[in-house]
Amino acid sequence: MRRFVIGISGASGAVLGLRLVERLKEADGVSTHLVVTRPGEKTLHHETGLLLSDLQRLVDELHPVQQIGATIASGSFRFEAMAVVPCSIQTMSAIAGGLTSNLLTRAADVALKEKRRLILAVRETPLHAGHLRTMALLSDMGVIIAPPMPAYYTLPKTVDEIVDQQVGRYMDLLGVDDSATKRWEGI
Repeated sequence: MRRFVIGISGASGAVLGLRLVERLKEADGVSTHLVVTRPGEKTLHHETGLLLSDLQRLVDELHPVQQIGATIASGSFRFEAMAVVPCSIQTMSAIAGGLTSNLLTRAADVALKEKRRLILAVRETPLHAGHLRTMALLSDMGVIIAPPMPAYYTLPKTVDEIVDQQVGRYMDLLGVDDSATKRWEGI
């Protein structure tokens, strides 16, 4: 069983994190652990109408953000990769600075110190020099910075198609096969 930790922070784009855990649920041999920040809960409800408890059925374990003693807070708990989708600037900055005041940032710190794949779907625009320097620092630390960017070559007709394509990219970055993702086939 391949284990993944997914974080959802308070940035706009909660549907991306929701769709990612839905797709991971459909994948064979995958176990998903989810942690959502308090602002993430508010954004999830505002943008999707869902409560955090509605996501329980989609994951193997839903960890309370304040439960700093959870399994995912320790390097001895083995997981393959972590993705924070979406990732707020506050969460990105806390991860870069090693600030582990909640379970999401602690799990990300574990991923970094254990040399596990960490993907941040930073959701902000425009970016100022401080944001860019923080992203460069994280990239130097081995973090994959993957802001949601629509793939227009797929000729999307709906927001759902844009979301699905982007989530397919996150599945690729996690190393999980996903046949639903449209691939570039050339012109």
